[in-house]
Amino acid sequence: MNRLLLASVLAMLTAGPAFAADRMPVVASFSILGDMVSRVGGDRVSVTTLVGPDSDAHVYEPTPDDVKAVAGAKLLIVNGLGFEGWMDRLAEASGYAGPVTVASQGVAPHEMAEEEDHHDHAEADHAEHDHHGVDPHAWQDVANAVIYIKNIAAGLNAADPEGKATYDANAAAYVAELEALDAEVRTAMAALPADRRKIITSHDAFDYFGAAYGLELLAPEGISTESEATAADVADIIRQIREDAVPAIFVENIKDRRLIDQIAAETNAVVGGELYTDALSAKDGPAPTYVDMIRHNIGTLTEALASKR
Repeated sequence: MNRLLLASVLAMLTAGPAFAADRMPVVASFSILGDMVSRVGGDRVSVTTLVGPDSDAHVYEPTPDDVKAVAGAKLLIVNGLGFEGWMDRLAEASGYAGPVTVASQGVAPHEMAEEEDHHDHAEADHAEHDHHGVDPHAWQDVANAVIYIKNIAAGLNAADPEGKATYDANAAAYVAELEALDAEVRTAMAALPADRRKIITSHDAFDYFGAAYGLELLAPEGISTESEATAADVADIIRQIREDAVPAIFVENIKDRRLIDQIAAETNAVVGGELYTDALSAKDGPAPTYVDMIRHNIGTLTEALASKR
């Protein structure tokens, strides 16, 4: 009897870890993708995210733990569009030869402005941080996030055909949620007067958002956070704020806010709050998921832009 009881207890204790071990190991390049993969993969996947919450993928340096995680992955999921310039080096170091899903495949890419492209080329220390003239921040348009989810589901289906029903069902539910979110953002932005839809951000990560939802954006830095604004850049931004009566400027969770504070002090523009651009917040923060991030950003934007302070 005691032996049977002991066997039962041991079975219960080992059931959880055994189930976890059966999950397909998937590596996502940064926190926004990690959340998306977790939503689509559900209990069938174990997701490792390389660049975590509140961290900057533009200047990320892979660690030995990252090499180990990629080496053991059955699927690698990246943003693409030149966002993870360090990924080829990491994959080579790990010996990874498995499938790679590019979440942005099929997105209509935005080109960087010529002066921003030149600025990035001049400032980047390594070619791996060069976006090759393409803006990689496609997830800021929720309609593009729908494309991401469909690509992620296709990648998971190919890597784990037995989970197709689960992945497809999870993806369909998530796409429906994103389509409702897209409509929510459009409604919120449409309520703003046309002359209030103009902002300054720390770096130029909102071009897709602006194009989709009718927001004009200025940034003292280029597409990559590795580039630094020159004195001439800052002077141009200050002049433009004054000339165009830009109502609010915003800091980003991955950036030092001192430059934005300097510009605000010289222009009397309102610092409208913190936006989440290239990374989610920690779990106890305001943007622990992609959906939360978009809702936080639109709430922060509309509150500041609607105010006539």
